[in-house]
Amino acid sequence: MKNITVLIIEDDNAFNNMLAQFLKRNQYEVHQAYSAKEGNLLLEKEHVDLIISDLRLPDKDGIAFLKELRLSENSIPFILMTAYADVQTAVKAMKMGAADYISKPFVPEEVLLVLNKITTKKEENSPISTTKKNKKITLEPNYHWGKSIASLQLKKHIELVAPTPLTLLITGESGTGKEVIAKTIHENSDRKNGPFIAVDCGAIPKDIAGSEFFGHVKGSFTGAISDKIGCFEAANGGTLFLDEVGNLAYENQILLLRAIQERKIKRIGSNKEISIDVRIISATNEDLKKAIQDGNFREDLYHRLNEFSITSPALRDRKEDIEGFAMLFLKNASEQLHKDVQSLSPEVMIAFLKYPWPGNLREMQNIVKRATLLNTTNVLEIESLPIEFANTNQSTTNLKDEAEKTAILDALHLAKGNKSRAAELLGMSRKTLYNKINQFELED
Repeated sequence: MKNITVLIIEDDNAFNNMLAQFLKRNQYEVHQAYSAKEGNLLLEKEHVDLIISDLRLPDKDGIAFLKELRLSENSIPFILMTAYADVQTAVKAMKMGAADYISKPFVPEEVLLVLNKITTKKEENSPISTTKKNKKITLEPNYHWGKSIASLQLKKHIELVAPTPLTLLITGESGTGKEVIAKTIHENSDRKNGPFIAVDCGAIPKDIAGSEFFGHVKGSFTGAISDKIGCFEAANGGTLFLDEVGNLAYENQILLLRAIQERKIKRIGSNKEISIDVRIISATNEDLKKAIQDGNFREDLYHRLNEFSITSPALRDRKEDIEGFAMLFLKNASEQLHKDVQSLSPEVMIAFLKYPWPGNLREMQNIVKRATLLNTTNVLEIESLPIEFANTNQSTTNLKDEAEKTAILDALHLAKGNKSRAAELLGMSRKTLYNKINQFELED
């Protein structure tokens, strides 16, 4: 039995390639076109089971292309993909015979749900087989993979982009685990056997950035007592993680841009060019667009670093995950400190759910470790926490209900009101979701 063959028609080369690699990893065969004309040529000579087309194509829009296909009695299921999705566009596409539509920037699991729905329906009426399960990257069960919608989105974005060669920018507040995300992407990429080199750009003094990036030869400047390999050369064949890239001095941004563009470097004091093959992943908690407007960050460098962006969510936006994170940190702290603290008291859970966590996961990890050290029983008690956690009065049940209600509303929003998709996102049955909606009175 053969795999499903998908034709992607998208003029954005990077996005086209990224979507193609994601689908291939999920056991779809893929043809790629960059215009309606190229799409028609591929349809004439290749077998295609599904079409995913962007709304805005260079030679015509996706709806006009769909109309042509239907007039020529081509009944291949057609999915419209648009960054300008609205109800009118969707209704018009469906009336023209589109099987479904996907809005950009898309949620990867939404794409798979749409494709699975169409191929399953088509399987009932045609020989198309969907017997092969979607094969996905299985990420290690670390603390940053929670059960909230924000965590699910993060995980799926990592799965989508990890095997691609795209340059990534990870944004998010301090303490949200941006370096862990970068390492996970590296470990699930084709470069996983190469080095992962992390550099704190905010800690590089302005006058030695060239040496840190590219290295130097002995005697090239005062203090250069031996040859040194820079981080670009050290990361050759692997991944270079540039943490807090927004803190780089403007002059050093020029050095970085030139290295990324030319893929060649010279050690300071040397005339020998060294070719480099590195994937760049950057991270920042700064608003780089504002920094560009203020003249503090180069716009050309921003676009080089930001072929694809991932947001690392704040802990306050993933309250459904707080208990799981806390339990994992507790387990790790107990092992490291040789303590036997096995659970959290209800008062601690109330305090954790109410606290705003300005320092995010890093703050939680430190607080749990300190409290574990101070605790004298096998249950972590409120007395072991800092004073700001002491004053709580809302019940744990109420807080958990609020977190669950938020997760359901988020899932319904992501699924555009489709309850079957929302249930899939939440990892529950449709019946359970309906019961929860009734319980929380979420219906209009």
